[in-house]
Amino acid sequence: MQSAAIECAHLDTLSLTAAPIRPEWIIAGRPVARARPLTVSSDGTGSSFAWDCTAGSFHWFFGGDELVHILEGEVHVESGLTQRRLGPGDVALFRAGTWARWHVPVYVRKLAVCQDALPAPVSLLLTVRRKVRRLSDRLFGEAGVLPPETARPRPAPSWSSIPLPRQ
Repeated sequence: MQSAAIECAHLDTLSLTAAPIRPEWIIAGRPVARARPLTVSSDGTGSSFAWDCTAGSFHWFFGGDELVHILEGEVHVESGLTQRRLGPGDVALFRAGTWARWHVPVYVRKLAVCQDALPAPVSLLLTVRRKVRRLSDRLFGEAGVLPPETARPRPAPSWSSIPLPRQ
């Protein structure tokens, strides 16, 4: 049976369930986190969640890339000498394999879109494929017929609003 082409949810009305922060990651306070999975990609490597947390400070490890959109409240995120305040409407990308310190003064609610990190051999193959395609486009144009100036546009470069060093 095929699932619906469009899945919808209203983030203000979702009930969240306990999603405890690992005790060894808690720095201060007694933050209580809750979450609810929203979607999972067809290949299982991507997902989205609604997540919230009460006051406290904690370390957080990002096993995969995570794009967060703050919906309510605020969080102060810190890594090394870099510190950012994220509030309603702010969007930030946390790269796979990075750590950050989160300080939630009162409360924060976010939408998180996660992409699992691919195994190194798969990632290498995708990088090689992308480079070969770009070279082919420059030499022959799309479909081997068009001049390079009309070739398919390159994807936008990846970005990170909060650089997080490995710890």
